[in-house]
Amino acid sequence: MRFLAVVLPLILLACQTDKTPTEPAGLQRFQLRGETMGTYYSVIYYQTDSLSNLKPSIDSLLIAVNAEVSNWEENSTVSRFNRSEEGLDVSDAAHFLANYELAIGAARATSEAFDPTIMPLVNYYGFGYGPKEVEGGIDTARVLELLDQMGIDKLSMDDDQYLTKTHPQLMLDLGGSAKGYGVDAVSDLLLARGLEIHYVEIGGEVRARGTKPTGPWTVGVNLPEEGAEFAAIVETLPLVDQAVATSGNYRNYYEEGGQTFSHTINPQTGFPERNRLLSASVFAPNCGLADAYATACMVLGPEEALQLIEQNEELEAYFLVRAEDGGLEARTSAGVSL
Repeated sequence: MRFLAVVLPLILLACQTDKTPTEPAGLQRFQLRGETMGTYYSVIYYQTDSLSNLKPSIDSLLIAVNAEVSNWEENSTVSRFNRSEEGLDVSDAAHFLANYELAIGAARATSEAFDPTIMPLVNYYGFGYGPKEVEGGIDTARVLELLDQMGIDKLSMDDDQYLTKTHPQLMLDLGGSAKGYGVDAVSDLLLARGLEIHYVEIGGEVRARGTKPTGPWTVGVNLPEEGAEFAAIVETLPLVDQAVATSGNYRNYYEEGGQTFSHTINPQTGFPERNRLLSASVFAPNCGLADAYATACMVLGPEEALQLIEQNEELEAYFLVRAEDGGLEARTSAGVSL
């Protein structure tokens, strides 16, 4: 699971509804807040009146998503698949299927820089639900053993939506797109309720629709430094009918035996990836796609990541890179204007 960095406006965790009755054009600003996926969510929408049953509907939707894709829920669809030796019938798990298809598509498009079968390594390094195995240093033989359990080539889905694995220890981690998918699901719910001007955030992953009466939605990119305050913003970018997700190694890491272990793990080498790319913000039509590609970018590093983004017309990116002189350097794809 990744920790990110896009959060503007900055939101305090609470479960309440706020409204600002002085917005122009007869619209009021309403805000809903709650908890999900081990973090928080925030929904802002503009409407003439509040919708009293909206928050229970959002909470129920996110509970349903979590019940299928969370590795921390013992009886979730993904957890039951991971415990199985051969596979699982997933025909009744629409949220799992949507995340699985998104993850497999992103894996293929990124040459498996994004890999949903990385769960054994995530657990090994202590970033998953299993016990951390790293004690005093990396056991290369063990890493190679875990790599042998991984790979989307070891997965297949038949016409009846029975998901088969050819290695009994293969495990899925859909956390690389789950928060983004949750954002999209909530956004789609709001659109179905006629709320065409809204902003949805789950733990820093964001999707915005429409334009506020006061101007476009904006997101802030955090300073990618270990120990930096959440309010330390490097750049503010507009977000118009788009989603954005950011990945970085500066929040979720630990030190042991003189080594720094960050949560970005390279699925091709098996080792934590720490290159000059400090923060990758990816803009996409939907947040699940942005979420997956932001992870892939952190694995690839700044040069290859920028090539990957510019090969896809739907995507844009804003990178913060460690320059040769030790400072921060911003790099963007062609469509991002600062």
